[in-house]
Amino acid sequence: MSSVALLDDRELTKPSSHRSMEGAVTTLLNAIGEDPDREGLLRTPERVAKSLAFLTSGADKTMADVLNGAVFTEDYDQMVLVKDIEFYSLCEHHMLPFFGKAHIAYLPAGRVVGLSKLPRLLEVYARRLQVQERLTQQVAWAIQEALRPRGVAVMLEAAHFCMMMRGVEKQNSKTVTSALLGEFRDSPALRGEFLSAVRGQAAH
Repeated sequence: MSSVALLDDRELTKPSSHRSMEGAVTTLLNAIGEDPDREGLLRTPERVAKSLAFLTSGADKTMADVLNGAVFTEDYDQMVLVKDIEFYSLCEHHMLPFFGKAHIAYLPAGRVVGLSKLPRLLEVYARRLQVQERLTQQVAWAIQEALRPRGVAVMLEAAHFCMMMRGVEKQNSKTVTSALLGEFRDSPALRGEFLSAVRGQAAH
């Protein structure tokens, strides 16, 4: 079988969205003065399409897909915190990455969630075109909807390539956003406990 036939078969099995993205990348390469037919770029449109499909895959998922029944009845009423969760997302303004760490806490009200589900929930909202402020709020409200806890606290610390590689070109800058719901919003003591735990300090 010829290599042309193999290529045609592979093209037929690709989702139409991938073929559209590949065409768009080829157009972009031409627009910036590159030659899409040179050796180093021959498969670049295909690679970019696969990469973008993965990095925006959260748009097709829901909170229910992630939790998948991993919510349990438990008589525990102290803060649950998962911190230093790595995340990666794409800025919707320039389609450049922003990345960093997330700290997610909640105060149970009779129900807890499997700990691995919190990072997975974050990924659902991070793997789409985003702004950090919206991402922070979406994670907090998703936990609130799923568990109905007494409070939720989410903090994101991120570096943005749109600030590091272009524009102001400040490589060491970080953006910190937070979303506080319920008792975390209403109680200065609980906010202090959350911040102390995130910073690795003993609360006083």
